[in-house]
Amino acid sequence: MTLTPPAWLTLRHGSLKPSYDGRSWAVVFDDEPQYLLTPIPTMGKHGVRVLQSINGKQLPCNTVYPSEQEALTGGLEELRQLLGW
Repeated sequence: MTLTPPAWLTLRHGSLKPSYDGRSWAVVFDDEPQYLLTPIPTMGKHGVRVLQSINGKQLPCNTVYPSEQEALTGGLEELRQLLGW
């Protein structure tokens, strides 16, 4: 699966890197992973878990998406909103 970094992330010199498990993606700033996005099964569809890498705190993301790809893209948008960007 490929995931293109959204404009708001690249404007802040961030990037996306695939995680070791091949399903999760790390949101990276200054070569340090800050958030980990993982698609999860939810109500027969897909949700996304967003964790802060530094402390393992899970951020609230409760939207259900039709596919894993859309869940990851939606999770990035939810992260943007949570960050106030």
